[in-house]
Amino acid sequence: MDTVPFWAQLLALALLILCSAFFAMAETALMAANRHRLRHLSQRGSRRATTTLWLLERTDKLLSLVLIANTLINAMAAALVTAIAIATFGLGENVVVASTGAIAFLLIVCAEIAPKLIGAAYPEKISLAASVVLKPLMAAARPVIWFVNLFVTLLLKLFRVERGGNRHDARLSPEELHAMVLEGGNFIPQKHKSILLNLFDLETISVEDIMTPRSQIEALNLAADVADIRRQLTTCYHNKLPVYEGEINRIVGILHVRKAMALLSHEDALTAAHFRALLSEPYFIPQDTGVFTQLQYFQENRERLGIIVDEYGEVQGLVTLDDIIEEMIGEFTTSTPGAARADSFGWDEHGECLLEGATALRDINKRLGLGFPLDGPKTVNGMLLELLQDIPEAPISIKVGGCVIEVIQTQNQAIKVVKLRRPAPAPAA
Repeated sequence: MDTVPFWAQLLALALLILCSAFFAMAETALMAANRHRLRHLSQRGSRRATTTLWLLERTDKLLSLVLIANTLINAMAAALVTAIAIATFGLGENVVVASTGAIAFLLIVCAEIAPKLIGAAYPEKISLAASVVLKPLMAAARPVIWFVNLFVTLLLKLFRVERGGNRHDARLSPEELHAMVLEGGNFIPQKHKSILLNLFDLETISVEDIMTPRSQIEALNLAADVADIRRQLTTCYHNKLPVYEGEINRIVGILHVRKAMALLSHEDALTAAHFRALLSEPYFIPQDTGVFTQLQYFQENRERLGIIVDEYGEVQGLVTLDDIIEEMIGEFTTSTPGAARADSFGWDEHGECLLEGATALRDINKRLGLGFPLDGPKTVNGMLLELLQDIPEAPISIKVGGCVIEVIQTQNQAIKVVKLRRPAPAPAA
């Protein structure tokens, strides 16, 4: 060491610390890099991204290279500092202890903590740049890596530890995908994020949650007078109508209104048989069928409308393909002529909201930010009747989850109109 200039020794020490910092930073960046983003960059033609993915597919060899290099460099740096200290201050116990403490501090701060924090802050940028250096180093150090891993494998077998595969290639669960979408932040437009989250919700809801209830179904009764049938068809705004005979539970088919309108243009005397000849087979759906499952059934059976029945075969409601699509992407169909949309509600300036009793609790929770239970009744009317165990005859108020619900009107054994008052904000901690 006496023949090597002092400045050269310091320069060599600085280079060793920089190399140690590089390997520490590269290790953290590669382990923290987003594999999905790297695959996207690779598909777009990025060679560095392809190289980085190649390295991540060989995590055991990559970590062996980084740790071997880091350990050797740190050992060389410690030996060099000790030699410099002895050459400058002489051989002594205090000199060795002081030089060891100094190099340990330098390596911890400059070659471990700071580089790893930088690697964690910019994982993709650093991993893409580091992969260009690490791949040829891995090829050059292949014999050393093989020799070291040979002992590592024997040690793992001794402790009966199995070497797992690449965990980053494991399939993500729906909950993990849901969390990824929520954490997308500004990278995913709000409308796209809403659609993706709605897609995940389709797995947890049934057709009963989105159906048009039985009381709101517009259907055609073949037992009625032909004049009434003609009048109903001329004022109908639906493309298809369920057709029953006598009472709603006796659905006999689905009528295409356009075909019926062509029939009405004839001057001949019309009978129920003329309309019956135009009917197509009804498509029945159990009320517990999942929405996503039903979407697949609609596609497989080439259907767009289904009648929902319970376990006794009684009609509970109606669901269409449009209802499922709207559940995913939001309202897009035209509303009933001359009628207000059922879902156009929100808090007014007084913190109140007037609703129909048939409004779905899921829509209320989504639009008003409330937390009404969804594991029981599906509407406000059903929830209140379950809680009150009676049909109120006079205005009454009840508090559910901090929200005051006032019954405004009851009619025909059902609560028709209610008023909600916004819950008071929780006090700050």
